[in-house]
Amino acid sequence: MMRAESKQMKLSMGTWSFAFGPYAANPKSIPEIARRLAAAGFDGIELSGYPPHVTPEAYATPAARAELKALLSDLGLGISGYSSDLGSANPTIPENRTAYLDLFRRLLDLCHDLGSPMIRVDSVGAPGSIPDEDYHTAFHRLADLWRDCADAARQAHVLMAWEFEPGFLFNKPSEVIEMHELVGHPWFQILFDTAHAYMCGVVGSRQHGKREILEGGVAEFIAKLHGSIGAVHVIDSDGTLVNDDTSTHLPIGEGHVPWPFLAPKLLNIPHIGWWCADLCFYEGAWERIDDNLRAVRGLLAPAPVKR
Repeated sequence: MMRAESKQMKLSMGTWSFAFGPYAANPKSIPEIARRLAAAGFDGIELSGYPPHVTPEAYATPAARAELKALLSDLGLGISGYSSDLGSANPTIPENRTAYLDLFRRLLDLCHDLGSPMIRVDSVGAPGSIPDEDYHTAFHRLADLWRDCADAARQAHVLMAWEFEPGFLFNKPSEVIEMHELVGHPWFQILFDTAHAYMCGVVGSRQHGKREILEGGVAEFIAKLHGSIGAVHVIDSDGTLVNDDTSTHLPIGEGHVPWPFLAPKLLNIPHIGWWCADLCFYEGAWERIDDNLRAVRGLLAPAPVKR
């Protein structure tokens, strides 16, 4: 049975869907995306912190940030989160600790000024980029750093959410669970992207060492992360990678994710106020905005009452 509060969930879409991959040569601007999402009927927008979108350099002044807030407010759009670009300071490299923290705090200031309730992070490094003998140490080093980041996030009142995926280090289900436990901070949560969860939990793509999969699939992944999930990206997966790197993202219903079974599990995750649609690297993302919104709304619709 779906929880009653699912009716109040809001729908957003990530702006990176219109800047990466097929859109890299001619990305859509933030105002253009915002107007399109508002016209389609989305409740909000999830902002990309990667160029050419909402970087601290592009929105360096209070005036620029206030202008963006006003634009979104005038369109009736909330902000579900901010996808940060911390790639310039790989957090698994010891020498980058101070630079990473400094950059993270700058991005928290940006989130605070814009009113973003969440900042998304990743582990930056690619699978295979760390020697076997340093893998365990790097994992714990990252947990220690993220604990300090989570405390900074607490002070800024911005939730820190880690998006695990095949394109970055530490993507086994057991590693995701252990990382959350090691960081051990209430302001550090997991961002659960359904396509990445399928690739990491069902396919076992690009994992370190012995492959690890979950017999219960994405639903078992959710169960194992009970109380750890702070944000959700909802999209389909066909079990393949984009350029042998990260998860292929497909419109809902065009992949292998078992939505009728999975949707109630997602809806029962506590304290999730937004569902963010994500068509990253999908060539027809701009043309499929309305279709995607209808599909997500269908997942959120309460089940018919049996008589």
